[in-house]
Amino acid sequence: MVREGDLLWTPPPELVEGSAMARYLAWLRETRGLDLPDYDAAWRWSVEDLEGFWRSILERFEVRAEGSPEPVLPERRMPGARWFPGLRLNHAEHLLREPDDRPAIVYRREDGFAAELTRAELADAVARAAAGLRRLGVRAGGRVGAFLPNAPEAAIALLACSSIGAIWSACSPEFGVRAVLDRFGQIEPKVLLAVDGYRYGGRAFDRLGVVAEIAAGLPGLEHLVLVPSLREDPLAAARAVPGFPPAMAWSELLAEPASGPGPFTRVPFEHPLWILYSSGTTGLPKPIVQGHGGILLEHLKAIALHHDVGPGERFFWFTTTGWMMWNFLLGGLALGATVVLYDGSPSFPDLTALWRLAAEVGITTFGTSAPFIHACMKAGVRPAEVGDLSRLRAVGSTGAPLSPEGFAWVYEAVGRDVWLGSMSGGTDLCTAFVGANPLLPVHAGELQCRYLGADVRALDLEGRELVGEVGELVLASPMPSMPLGFWGDPDGERYRRSYFDVYPGLWRHGDWIRITERGSCVIYGRSDATLNRAGVRIGTSELYRVVEAMPEVRESLAVDTGELGREGELILFVALAPGVELDEALRRRMSEALRTELSPRHVPDRILAVPAIPTTLNGKRLEVPIKRILLGARPEEVVSPAALSDPDALGPFLEIAASLRRG
Repeated sequence: MVREGDLLWTPPPELVEGSAMARYLAWLRETRGLDLPDYDAAWRWSVEDLEGFWRSILERFEVRAEGSPEPVLPERRMPGARWFPGLRLNHAEHLLREPDDRPAIVYRREDGFAAELTRAELADAVARAAAGLRRLGVRAGGRVGAFLPNAPEAAIALLACSSIGAIWSACSPEFGVRAVLDRFGQIEPKVLLAVDGYRYGGRAFDRLGVVAEIAAGLPGLEHLVLVPSLREDPLAAARAVPGFPPAMAWSELLAEPASGPGPFTRVPFEHPLWILYSSGTTGLPKPIVQGHGGILLEHLKAIALHHDVGPGERFFWFTTTGWMMWNFLLGGLALGATVVLYDGSPSFPDLTALWRLAAEVGITTFGTSAPFIHACMKAGVRPAEVGDLSRLRAVGSTGAPLSPEGFAWVYEAVGRDVWLGSMSGGTDLCTAFVGANPLLPVHAGELQCRYLGADVRALDLEGRELVGEVGELVLASPMPSMPLGFWGDPDGERYRRSYFDVYPGLWRHGDWIRITERGSCVIYGRSDATLNRAGVRIGTSELYRVVEAMPEVRESLAVDTGELGREGELILFVALAPGVELDEALRRRMSEALRTELSPRHVPDRILAVPAIPTTLNGKRLEVPIKRILLGARPEEVVSPAALSDPDALGPFLEIAASLRRG
């Protein structure tokens, strides 16, 4: 049986020597005289000399900009850090460099539809779309909303917005009307790009009626552009939808030929690039504004140095346009990689679908979520037997902690030689802080390192730094991709409350982390959902790992109803496999497994069966909202049903909360 910390993989010399990370460290030695003997030394330099490190990223990746790169960071403070105030640049200009015949985008849809764009074709489409947006009156600083699937049109539209300095914001088309209006209603886009429908799980979902409601709910909207997906001519179908507003076709937006890539509007380094959103499970989602320069530098660093993605690579992450990993994925274009987009269900017609995609198109870096890996493991999927994965050299995992068993499954079922890069970060910075490194070994359950330039620390409640113990994940120094702020938060009060109210001057991310003596990291889940048993803090991921290893359990959710200064109950909710009933024998087996494999403190006070575990559209369990509902909060105050993958899954929890209050 695999144990946390077991060595699973050591990078081969050819990967180490040929990696972008090794070449970068050699470049520092040659150009800066920096002799950094190992990665730990490199990381320490990168967070101690923040200005020197980020200036080196600007130079190493030959970022095109005008103005002066000095000062890099006039004042090291959080919040309020301002980066490269003398520079002007454009994010899209770098993603569209070298518009040649190399493939830029490979696209597959679950129904078999396929398309590809070369870098030249992508640049031409972006230039046409940018010209179309200008005709609609969009200028630098204007907002464009996108209700689009993970398809080439979405990538083209984002880059078109970026190229003219407009601000992009997206929701994926499975979002409900309320979820979209909760987001776009805060930013008031002038233009809405919307798809007529999408396919998922073998079904077609017509969204024209939803689009009409969204448009009606955005009073500042001036233009609606319909993008085809289910139909060749969605405008004709839209005319039959009651109340559908005037709209133009995507093809009309791109109608005018372009004379070449660009022109690219160079904007200040911290000019808003896009607006991302928090999960939206508590109140209105936070509209997180991120800038051109910070995102560009961060993605160049993370994707090239930590994931070793570059020219000739086929870079894939299973995502939707509503998750930050889509924005991160497109960053691969800036490094000459081909990005692979997939629109559809990861389990249709079965859990081999994405692995067959990897074999078909020759994916080299295959990114997914920890829940997907765990699902494949429990289903007995063996990707190595599905197709030719000889080009696959790296697997990425994020979205939730990956268990040691999940690590081991990758090496047993995918390939002994594959490099597993589990990573953790957040929408808040559109990147990871801890994760992959081509120079370091992979240990079960551990993320390989803290990323360069990410001053990650583990702190106890008194603010003391911890090594080898679980603490709050904080960032002790600013990063360029930190939010410029929240939209509609002019004095920054909501922003400060979100990250800086616990440790003044330090970014508290809301995760539990343990940094090992060798510099690797273990993430234990959200700190605000942590279980507190007799004064001992327990990460929920530990319970899930044990309980969900049982074949009777599909998924689970643990909630501690205790509050500050008051003990509560530890309640474990389980969604069971078909045909399984939660009887006393099964309860005893679960409790004994938790007692034996973890500790008596991990044994729940109650184990309750529910039909399904409620999750966000991005697959995150609703630990904190469910806790708040159990403690008496009104559901509408903490949960937006439109932001849930299955709103009906919430119903049983409301009934349980009501019974707890009665009893």
